[in-house]
Amino acid sequence: MMAKDIPTLYEWAGGAEALNRLTDTFYGKVLNDPVLEPVFRHMSKDHPQHVAAFIGEVFGGPKSYSEGLGGHRGMVMHHVNRRLTEEQRRRWIELLVDAADEIRLPDDPEFRSAFMAYIEWGTRLAKINSNEAPGFDPGKAPMPHWGWGVPGGPYLPPSKA
Repeated sequence: MMAKDIPTLYEWAGGAEALNRLTDTFYGKVLNDPVLEPVFRHMSKDHPQHVAAFIGEVFGGPKSYSEGLGGHRGMVMHHVNRRLTEEQRRRWIELLVDAADEIRLPDDPEFRSAFMAYIEWGTRLAKINSNEAPGFDPGKAPMPHWGWGVPGGPYLPPSKA
């Protein structure tokens, strides 16, 4: 497989449609969860779509979050002073993985490894940023770009290679 033939994580996941199903399913779970509901009780109705756009951009999709919603700096600023706990961070991951399974996001080891690596990194960063002092400014905070994490990209069974 040539490098130009390797799909982005965004493409492999199923694009905007799949990521919107993921975040819609996930935030439905969050609002019924005693650990996370207090954090998201007052989220806007379009919060799931904003998170889908952010993940999509990080995974190689359109730059719609950067162009219209403040980019990575904007995402960081949404977490400042939220005082997220380790229990909340871990529960967030658990419910997101449950949602990914429920909507049948690809479950091949390469995709899920890259997906989980980003979710682990991103939730740790969100927790750190949420505990920064008022007035914290992350500066330009470039948008992260996540890839397969292994040379050559996804595993394709011989019938698809």
